[in-house]
Amino acid sequence: MDVHKGNIFSILDGNKQFIIPLYQRLYSWDKIQCEQLWTDIVNMQKKHKQGHFVGSIVNIAEKAMPTGVQKYMIIDGQQRLTTLTLLLIALRDYAQNHPEDETINAVKIENVHLKNQYEKKDERYKLLLTQTDKDNLIALIEKRSGIDTETKIYKNYCFFQEKIEQNDIKPLEIYEAVGKLQIVNITLERTVDDAQAIFESLNSTGKELSQSDLIRNYVLMGLDTEKQTELYENIWRPMELLFGKQTDKLDGFFRNYLTLKLARVPRENDIYDEFKLYHLKDANLSIEKLCQDLLDYAEIYTDILFEKSVNITRKKLYQDINTLQISVAYPFLMKVCMDCKNEIISENELIEIISLCCSYVFRRNICGIPTNSLNKTFATLRTHINEDDYLNSIKAFMILRNDYRLFPDDELFTEAFVKKDIYNMRTRNYLLNHLENFENKTSVVIENLTIEHIMPQNTDLCEEWKKDLGSNWKDVQKQYLHTIGNLTLTAYNSEMSDKPFAEKMEMDGGFKQSALRLNSYVIKQCTWNEEKIKERARELAQKAVKIWKYPSLSAEDLSLYSEQIDHDIQYDIASYEMNTATEALFTLLDKRILNLSSTVRRELKKKYVAYKVDTNFADIIFQKNGLRIYLNMPFNSVADPKNLCRDVTGIGKWGNGDVSINFNEDSKIDDVMALIEQSFNFQFN
Repeated sequence: MDVHKGNIFSILDGNKQFIIPLYQRLYSWDKIQCEQLWTDIVNMQKKHKQGHFVGSIVNIAEKAMPTGVQKYMIIDGQQRLTTLTLLLIALRDYAQNHPEDETINAVKIENVHLKNQYEKKDERYKLLLTQTDKDNLIALIEKRSGIDTETKIYKNYCFFQEKIEQNDIKPLEIYEAVGKLQIVNITLERTVDDAQAIFESLNSTGKELSQSDLIRNYVLMGLDTEKQTELYENIWRPMELLFGKQTDKLDGFFRNYLTLKLARVPRENDIYDEFKLYHLKDANLSIEKLCQDLLDYAEIYTDILFEKSVNITRKKLYQDINTLQISVAYPFLMKVCMDCKNEIISENELIEIISLCCSYVFRRNICGIPTNSLNKTFATLRTHINEDDYLNSIKAFMILRNDYRLFPDDELFTEAFVKKDIYNMRTRNYLLNHLENFENKTSVVIENLTIEHIMPQNTDLCEEWKKDLGSNWKDVQKQYLHTIGNLTLTAYNSEMSDKPFAEKMEMDGGFKQSALRLNSYVIKQCTWNEEKIKERARELAQKAVKIWKYPSLSAEDLSLYSEQIDHDIQYDIASYEMNTATEALFTLLDKRILNLSSTVRRELKKKYVAYKVDTNFADIIFQKNGLRIYLNMPFNSVADPKNLCRDVTGIGKWGNGDVSINFNEDSKIDDVMALIEQSFNFQFN
């Protein structure tokens, strides 16, 4: 490793070329980063500072040739180097456009800082960018037409051009200030230095690398140039192109990919580290196989994300997934879509599985069940799939949940559906759209319509409405106003306004003239009151249970899976064998654990008592002489000053986790609780 402190002029001096590898991200600095650089330059000159540190440039020196250009592969610092190059181009152009200002030498800037004067083709340029950035930067240097004016290369060049023309400080002062910007130039030897390790440890200024940037560099940096080019052009670049201009979605893809592979959800800031561990743990997973697997899953992921499919039904279901914002289901959906592609399941089976996912989330939404556990439910669902009985195993998993992962049955769903405040739901249009267009060959575009309250929202109803609703009209309005029984669609919302029901029925564009299926019950009525609202709600609920179906499975098929499910309702504290001393210890510990937070739930399993928020953080097993506690966290993460813990990683047991504690003396309660609290907190870190 060769480290030199210098400036941009000394770095570019000589017959050199700095190359941005194919795998590096495109130039990404925005105006805000350029403004900061400009401010540093102006302040340095106005305050007569001798210098200003702007970061480092890390590169790998390629094999030196006896003649020609010495090339360096940039692994960190391309944003800084490119931006300073754009500033130098703007200074050169200013000098060429203002020959009267002889303080700036345009020829020197061009032939010393921008070009290798006597070289040809690509070797002519000091800085060689990647992909489309390369052509745009060369076009600026050569003053060619055809540059893409929407790129950050061009926009930032224009920013500096404008700043120079404003003459806030003299062009010569700008040139001098650029020479005062201090840069640490780190040159590595490919065969000696670990470029990836150094790259990871850098904490440079500028735009922070995304998790997907780090992953791309990790995958491609260690390969030789030929292999880099092959993998990048044939696999990696096609994968990135699937995301179009939304490359910011790549981080989400990698997180969902890892969730699929690991059956757990990595934290957002740990995606890169988790990816490396995933790759390193599988000795048979070559870089080529890994990249191909990523491309295969990225094709499925972007189909779901961007709602693409030649199958119209599947495309509509992708739209429903995104409307319901069920991104937590992506890992599971990637799995089942891939299995369909590999002909493990049929297209019809896939359609039914995706439909069940929508029904599961929507029914829970209607029933007001919290969504904070859905990510872990879908992350682990794939582990319950029996490939010999694929669809039924998924149905059984959904039917047999009676804990926080409950799939509400028709009775629970209907009861909640008729009472729910539908109007203030985020998914109200989704709901009304499906109610209107279910089994309708001619779909209605509800975006052209607005929601109509049949009984108006106005708290000061007209006399006709008060008469229809009865003496308790205020209570009726309060209870049923926003419920499904009182909501419909119309193109005449403003015309209907607060008019009496009879007028809404008979007016031009009124209910009697409506061809909407949502109004099929309404147009048969002569009046509108509590009973009509309730009756219509029940009618729409009958349709809703057909749209958002509950999984259907025969008792015989279900029995094959029911024994695998540990139903909480079958057990109570009396189910466990405890002597008086053990019961006292449990009572003491149980109270302390439940007092950790109002979010803590206790679940009684067949062999143990579980304490959880989203997932188990502590499990208690009853023994003759006390309690055994399992903590669901890595053993090496526990702070255990009293040496109470035992490492049970990989050892078969009833409880969950890698940490075991024996609790047989109440005097140890504070020490034991300190350990349990660590496991509780581990869930949220």
